[in-house]
Amino acid sequence: MRAFVFPGQGSQKVGMGRELAEASAAAREVFEEVDDALGQKLFQMMTQGPEEALMLTENAQPAIMAHAIAVLRVLKKEGGISLPEKADFVAGHSLGEYSALCASGAFSLADTARLLKLRGQAMQVAVPVGIGAMAALLGADIDKATALAEAAAQGEVCTVANDNDPGQVVLSGHTAAIGRAIAMVKDFGIKRGMLLPVSAPFHCPLMQGAADDMAEALDQTPPGALRVALFANVTAAVATDPAEIKRLLVEQVTGRVRWRETAIAMKEAGVERVVELGAKVLGPMITRSANDVAVTSVVSMADIEALVKEL
Repeated sequence: MRAFVFPGQGSQKVGMGRELAEASAAAREVFEEVDDALGQKLFQMMTQGPEEALMLTENAQPAIMAHAIAVLRVLKKEGGISLPEKADFVAGHSLGEYSALCASGAFSLADTARLLKLRGQAMQVAVPVGIGAMAALLGADIDKATALAEAAAQGEVCTVANDNDPGQVVLSGHTAAIGRAIAMVKDFGIKRGMLLPVSAPFHCPLMQGAADDMAEALDQTPPGALRVALFANVTAAVATDPAEIKRLLVEQVTGRVRWRETAIAMKEAGVERVVELGAKVLGPMITRSANDVAVTSVVSMADIEALVKEL
């Protein structure tokens, strides 16, 4: 069995998508459709920068999605690889869940772009700059990270945002609480705590305002039927019902991204092969979390050509 997975924020970089667009009309069509849906020159920003504009959450989220879907379109148009025929499941890390749902047919490309633009804006304004922060804990399992978060909270928000793999957990919450957590890592047997260069504390209760905004947006643009089942972030379990997926997407804004558990659950469901589209960040996490699962990351035309020969 196979799963196709889609990356989250942090995988954006200036130059993304340029090679694909130069080589494939199918990729160019994706980038043009996203530009039209958003009424902005996002693809120009992706390929030329400026980097500080691309790094903004409201731009990074639709850009990462557009790049992943462009890879998928090229696979289909030029390699004859159809997602429903080749994938048993889809999954995505945070915003990547929207990419996965777009790939599965639950959202159109234009709607996905607009939803992610709104999601990025809502997450940015939910918490004033300086109030919240995030930190990566290296050499931390979920038990150590949870204990550290509870100790550092001291009446503020400090919680696990991303359980990425057995050695990498991300905390999110109030700036002071995150600072305390970083200072206390050695007390909990954690190798290192590192403040992340993000503009808001994602996936924690401080994002409730953004969750409310997404609930309203998803009422207006609800997901449709899926052609491939989704492993959802907040449950690490299979979801196929559009109404349930809508609810989970709202919960995801404030809830934990259970990526380590998702990797394990996919393996237990029989997945032997994972294909990551648009970046090379999720593959190593999956490999560390679920032994014996083969991972292929597909970004370039050379990657696409190699995958076509294998599948």
